[in-house]
Amino acid sequence: MTVPATHALALAAILFTIGLAGVLARRNLVFVLMSIEIMLNAANLNLVSFSHYLDSLTGQIVALFVIAIAAGEAAVGLAIIVVIFRGKLATNVDQINLLKW
Repeated sequence: MTVPATHALALAAILFTIGLAGVLARRNLVFVLMSIEIMLNAANLNLVSFSHYLDSLTGQIVALFVIAIAAGEAAVGLAIIVVIFRGKLATNVDQINLLKW
């Protein structure tokens, strides 16, 4: 049984909307990173569904690269969060102004 492309695209749109709402509404850095990962997974779902619809492996290969980049982004992001938390004891986005001059 195959899943229609519209169902996969609707699920990807819902996931992207949830991730965007999480980025805009949450102030905790960990939740912001998790929301960005949800948005990247929605993009991967789009890539894979279009790849299946067009009978091409290009979208699936690009999705693998996106997964690898997302893993690196998560590792670097969590390392930055740990350094900020150790220095200021804050993970709230509004309280962090380290990049201001």
